[in-house]
Amino acid sequence: MKRWSLARQLFVGQLVFIAILTTCLSFVLYMDAARDAHDSAAERMLAVASTLAQDPAVLDGVGRANPTEVLQPYAVSLMDELRIDFITIMAPDRTRFTHRNPAQIGQRYIGSVDQALAGRSHTETSTGTLGPSVRAIAPVQDPGGTVVAMVAAGVTLDRVAIARNAQLPLVGLIALASLLFGSGVSYLLSHRLRKATLGLGTDELARMFVFYDSVLHSVREGLLLTDGRGRLVLYNDQAAHLLHLPEPRPQAPVPAAQLGVPGSLRDLLASGRQAIDEVHVTDNRVLVVNQEPAVPPTSRDTAGTRPLGTVTTLRDHTEIESLTGELQTMRTLTDALRAQTHEHSNRLHTIVSLIELDRQAEALEFATRDLQQSQQLTDSVVGAVDEPFIAALLVGKAAQANERGVELSLSVDGPVDSQGIGPGDLITIIGNLLDNAFDAAAPSERRRVRLSLSHPGAGRAGVGIVVQDSGPGLTDAERSRIFDLGFSTKDPAARSRGIGLALVRQAVLRLGGTLEVDNDVDHDGGARFSVFLPAVPPGATASANRAGP
Repeated sequence: MKRWSLARQLFVGQLVFIAILTTCLSFVLYMDAARDAHDSAAERMLAVASTLAQDPAVLDGVGRANPTEVLQPYAVSLMDELRIDFITIMAPDRTRFTHRNPAQIGQRYIGSVDQALAGRSHTETSTGTLGPSVRAIAPVQDPGGTVVAMVAAGVTLDRVAIARNAQLPLVGLIALASLLFGSGVSYLLSHRLRKATLGLGTDELARMFVFYDSVLHSVREGLLLTDGRGRLVLYNDQAAHLLHLPEPRPQAPVPAAQLGVPGSLRDLLASGRQAIDEVHVTDNRVLVVNQEPAVPPTSRDTAGTRPLGTVTTLRDHTEIESLTGELQTMRTLTDALRAQTHEHSNRLHTIVSLIELDRQAEALEFATRDLQQSQQLTDSVVGAVDEPFIAALLVGKAAQANERGVELSLSVDGPVDSQGIGPGDLITIIGNLLDNAFDAAAPSERRRVRLSLSHPGAGRAGVGIVVQDSGPGLTDAERSRIFDLGFSTKDPAARSRGIGLALVRQAVLRLGGTLEVDNDVDHDGGARFSVFLPAVPPGATASANRAGP
């Protein structure tokens, strides 16, 4: 029986209980029917005896010299007509005047007569010449109230049993209906329980619960379970850590719409749709999310089966994306340096060609002018930004803009305080914003990009970064999703599509800064990205003081 499923155990247990209950009910109904038959017979006999005791013919008969001659035929006709076993009319001394068996006439009545002699009618169950019977005795009184005779009417217990047994089919029908109804309800409950427990037994369910609970708390991935209505019903410790969910877990299911998680992840949990390796970005983490419908094993191959909910797993790819960001930063810096090298190479070839053409004066003038322009740009950048990596990036980006035919305008307002801000983060933010601006401005008519670096002033330490382009600008829908990982307004075949701005947003949030985007209606009409990064004092978190590339 231990190997039976929980549904079968419940079904058998309910059948045994219903059988016992039906037996008890049948016994109670049987005893009630027997009592009703006895009481009905007693009441009927009392009515018959009382009626005869008040009959003037009976009073007249007992006063004659031979009462039996008058009363016996009358009593026999009544017994046959009323279908009762005996009507005995007797003298006060118990001498019978009538009887079912004529041989018993003149003999003494067997039974209690004390109450009748006292003038009261009563019923009793007693054994007489015809066997055990239910009888009633009533006194026959003259006009003066003297008891001159007694009338006893009765039926044997066999006849009472016949009346009782007549109700047994109804008792049996009630018992059978109760048994069938109870069995049907038990079957429906057990069938429902079998579906709910997948046909597993108590030991299997207990073992499964222990194993699953252990797995839930031991896996290194975040695990979320939602029901069919999109409500979060369970999550493990890692999920609580990754999404900052409350501990201990709430007892009642929580609608996904009320969770304090990123909107994209909240929508995914509420939708219940399938997701494979989707990337969702929180304020400080990059999560790879998979979601599958929760379908019973027996129904996985059945089309149209309604899932019980969803199972969602979260993998923390923050470190991997951090390495990707550093690689993107290195690529940005490398592209800038390559563009600068390419431009200097072209200028060097120009100088060499002028010398070979014996035009030394023009070559010297060209070299001097180029040196002055380069030195002027370098001096303005280095004088404002005391960070060699950023200076190198900006000089390289100027060359890259020139190579792409984009006019890069650099504005530095006062000394930029980047103390405590890692150069890698600055390269990620400025480099990706400029790359995005170059891509937007290149197809435009003005082909212009503005970069402004400023000190926030008003006693605030940090750096302000504003990048504007002459591109087509952003729609409201694009502004709401521009920082989502994987979203881009570029050609779908473009390299690094939808990564750069997501890395910018993550770096800004990690540094405790602010990031805003709007359209520059005052100048070129394109998009404008405004960033403020607060200076981090020495000894702050290591995440802010990341080393440069």
